[in-house]
Amino acid sequence: MSEQNSGKFLLTSIRDLDGRERDIRIAGGVITEISSGGELDGIQHEDEKVIECRGLQLLPGLVDLHTHLREPGREDAETIRSGSAAAAMGGFTAVHAMANTDPVADTAGVVEQVVRLGRDAGYCDVFAVGAVTQGLNGRELAELGAMAHSMANVRVFSDDGHCVFDSLVMRRALEYVKQFDGVIAQHAQDPRLTENAQMNEGKVSAKLGLAGWPAVAEEAIIARDVLLAEHVGARLHICHVSTAGSVEIIRWAKARGINVTAEVTPHHLLLTDDLVASYDPVFKVNPPLRTDVDVRALREALVDGTIDIVATDHAPHPKESKECEWSEAANGMIGLELALAVVQESIVKNKMASWRLVAQRMSISPARIGRIDDHGLELGVGIIANLTVVDERIERKVSEIKSVSKSSNNPYRDLILPGKVMHTFLHGNLVVHQGELVRPL
Repeated sequence: MSEQNSGKFLLTSIRDLDGRERDIRIAGGVITEISSGGELDGIQHEDEKVIECRGLQLLPGLVDLHTHLREPGREDAETIRSGSAAAAMGGFTAVHAMANTDPVADTAGVVEQVVRLGRDAGYCDVFAVGAVTQGLNGRELAELGAMAHSMANVRVFSDDGHCVFDSLVMRRALEYVKQFDGVIAQHAQDPRLTENAQMNEGKVSAKLGLAGWPAVAEEAIIARDVLLAEHVGARLHICHVSTAGSVEIIRWAKARGINVTAEVTPHHLLLTDDLVASYDPVFKVNPPLRTDVDVRALREALVDGTIDIVATDHAPHPKESKECEWSEAANGMIGLELALAVVQESIVKNKMASWRLVAQRMSISPARIGRIDDHGLELGVGIIANLTVVDERIERKVSEIKSVSKSSNNPYRDLILPGKVMHTFLHGNLVVHQGELVRPL
């Protein structure tokens, strides 16, 4: 093992979530010492690498509950190796790989393959999301129990990309995963209300003459599913919430005591449907970019806790799937490497939120929802050193940032965004150092 990644580190003068400067010692994969500032500085142990962190912000390793890594089947767009490397560059120490692969991750064999490939890559921990229904067909339940009790230990199940539209199938799925404390992550989209939809239904779609994706198509499914979750007493998670109306339904459900959690993507926190006027397919996504009113509601809901987490919905595509006519283009945007920067731009820079709240929404809460116990933990002696170190003072032009993802469908490319992940530690080992992969792809 190289000195750069010896497994023994001293981080000096780093800022914790309460704004205090600390020195932190890492050895054997865990945090072994924490000072109140300066006490450990200069007391270097044998084989220990000192990393000066003055002015840098420490976060628990980020956790993404919603990532598309495309493998198996679409390695032209992304692989588990390239996608998990992109995650590490973005400060993520754990990602949940969605099931819409080819073959679909609807059996114990496929989810175990995903976890093994993530382990072999070694850039971040990769957890498999199991499909709710066989082949994402929406009719017959997949092998939920077999996936849950496999080596992959699946706890999150989703047909993301498709809505579990049949009410009885959704009820049965919620009942089934309740047995092992699983959660159904629903892609809330009424397929009948969104047939041939090309963008958000509203003033911009009317002006452009594009078929609209109405907000009610999302809101109606959420309303149905929170009532189903209440009826069976199961856990429900709502993927990529995008409308102000959805926020109000989730707020009502939580006030009623229903066990529902929700996520928002970075792009829905920052971008609006006005961008579709360019007809650039990089802005085509499902659910679609919405209005300024929706963006404001989503930011406020994330801050007040109505929306529990930020999840990237990192959706890589090969060039031919995006460099084409709008109507033919695939839905989706990449997001792992810049998610933290977008969140900083959306709610930290304008002082809506602190770094402590960011840690809650991007690490602690997603780890809790996904039922993983060695990520998203408060700083303390003895905890596994899954850590992210960010320099919030840096501003970068996105078009000049070199990406490690295999795909380039980046909706932020014309923006200047704040913050840069400087170091990422996975189980006490340095995976990203000074903004670069320690072990290049």
